[in-house]
Parts: sequence; structure tokens; C-alpha cells
Amino acid sequence: MTRPITPRITRSALLGEFFAEFFGTMILILFGVGVVAQVVTGGFPTTTGATGDYNSIAWGWGLGVTMAVYVAGRLSGAHLNPAVTVALAAFKGFSARKVVPYIGAQLAGAFVGALLVRWAYSDAINRVDPGHTKATQGIFSTSPDIGVSIPTAFLDQIIGTAILVMVIFALTSAVNNPPLGNTAPLFIGLLVVGIGLGWGANAGYAINPARDFAPRIASWLTGYHDAMYSTNGPELYFWLPIVAPLVGGLIGGALFVFGIERFLPAAITEPAEIGVVEPTPLR
Repeated sequence: MTRPITPRITRSALLGEFFAEFFGTMILILFGVGVVAQVVTGGFPTTTGATGDYNSIAWGWGLGVTMAVYVAGRLSGAHLNPAVTVALAAFKGFSARKVVPYIGAQLAGAFVGALLVRWAYSDAINRVDPGHTKATQGIFSTSPDIGVSIPTAFLDQIIGTAILVMVIFALTSAVNNPPLGNTAPLFIGLLVVGIGLGWGANAGYAINPARDFAPRIASWLTGYHDAMYSTNGPELYFWLPIVAPLVGGLIGGALFVFGIERFLPAAITEPAEIGVVEPTPLR
């Protein structure tokens, strides 16, 4: 009797999705954390020179999202964000068995991407901040601005991530006239640019637990001993860009599904897979 091949194919498919999330998130961090490193070590915010300013950061993250979705979209749907994965599992039928592997891949990819940026920019960081203080910690992770309280930062992250997930659902819903498959990543990237331009001042718009926590760990392991704390005081802060985006993602998903999607007419045909559309569930 021959051995059944279906389980092997299924495991192989899940492995491909894992690597897609890993490399997609790594690309996202290489663009996003990389542009922040370039801007900060170039003198911003005290000076604005050839290495860029806040607008550079917003556009760098947005382009990073677009490129990352192109990298991972066909295999995994390019979640790239635990808040997106959890919201898809809650509202879009994404397999619960895949949630932990996807989040693990996202964290691993973000960690490796952050280490690569840390390595490549080590000389520049040592030049401008040899003590590895909070002055350059913002290269890797977010923190509330001066005078911004923890409750305000929490609310800020909820709102930003709710916007992100609600619009992603709108862009990828088969019954909502989504953009063509090869253009959806462009709109998702522009969405992140818009969030950065409108919701970055209070707490740095993490809107992605993997994007914040994994680079924070990478920086903590490489000399940033205050990485887990707020720049405004002794409060532990690492938890906030994890919890608040997860809450915000669920809120954003619920707003679209129950406030918009249930009123839309049924689609006649399913569009091609775009951006964050879920691949075949693990059976």
C-alpha cells in the first residue's frame, strides 16, 4: 500500500506560507526600520538633510508594506501583522490552526530584519549615540511622545490599527469591488502612508505587534537596555504596541463586517487572490 501524500502536501503548503510570512515581514522591516535608521542617524529631528525627515519615514514604511505584500501575497496572503491575522481568524474564516505559526513567522522575520538593520547601521548609530540611549531607540520600536500619557497612546494605537484592518478588509472583500489583484498592494501601502501621516505623532503608529516587539527585542539584545520602557519615564511600555493593535484590529474588522459588508450584494464571481486574501486553510 502506498503512503498517502495529502498530509505531506498540506505540511509543505503550510511551510511555504510560513516562509512567505517570514520573508515578507523581514522585507517590511528592512524598509521601515531601515528608513528610520537612515533619518535618525542623519540628524533628524534636530536637522533635516539629505537623509530625510518624517515624510521619508511615512513613505518608507508604506513602500515597505507594498513590497512585502508582493513578496508574500501569493503564498500566504501577506498578513505580515498579528493584528491582521487575528482579525482574519475572528471574522474571515482564517484557520485557527494557522494563527500561531503565522504570528511566529511574522515575529521571526521582523527580528531578523531588525538585526540586519542594527548590523548595517551599527557604525552610524555608534557615531551619533554611542551609549545606545532612548535617543536612537526609536529606530527600532515605538514610544509615546513627550507629554503623551499611556492611556492616550493606547487609544491612539487602537484607532490606528482599527483604520488599518477596516480598510484592508474593504480592499480585499470579494463583494466590495476590490482593486485588481496586482494593484491591491499599492493601495495597502498608501493606507499605511496615510496612517503614518495622520496618526504618528502620539506614539509612532506601531499598528503591528510584530513590527514593534521583535525589533524591540533585537535592540534590547544588542545594547539598548531601556528598550522595554517608555521614553517618558520608568513605565514598562513594550506591552502596549502588542495589546492595543490586537484590540484595534478586532474593532476595525468588526466595523467593516457588521457595518458595511453585511449590507453589500453578494459577489457573482470571486476575484483573484489579492494582498491579504487567505490561502487554502489547513485541513
